[in-house]
Amino acid sequence: MRDEAVQPYQRIVQDVRDNIRSGRWTAGTKLPSTRELAEEYRVAAGTVQRALTELRAAGLIYSHQGRGSFITETASESSKDSTDRALRALEAQVADLAARLDRIEKGRRD
Repeated sequence: MRDEAVQPYQRIVQDVRDNIRSGRWTAGTKLPSTRELAEEYRVAAGTVQRALTELRAAGLIYSHQGRGSFITETASESSKDSTDRALRALEAQVADLAARLDRIEKGRRD
């Protein structure tokens, strides 16, 4: 999807997801403040609030009034689980391709 087609709040949500997925932000990590995110993304505070609402609904963050928003324990765990699943799937594909290559090479030698 091109950047022009992505709503500003969606860009914030995706960036937070990417930070969790990459391990840069783990459980308990405090997100930048609404004001800081609004400045960074050059959007209104309401746009940041919409992104935070979506992230809370997805169970990726929790917020404490006056303290800020934080990454949930389950967000870090589910990110690790999905990374592990993806890695296992890639390993299976590599093993399958290696087996196919072996069969091809055996056929050429015969």
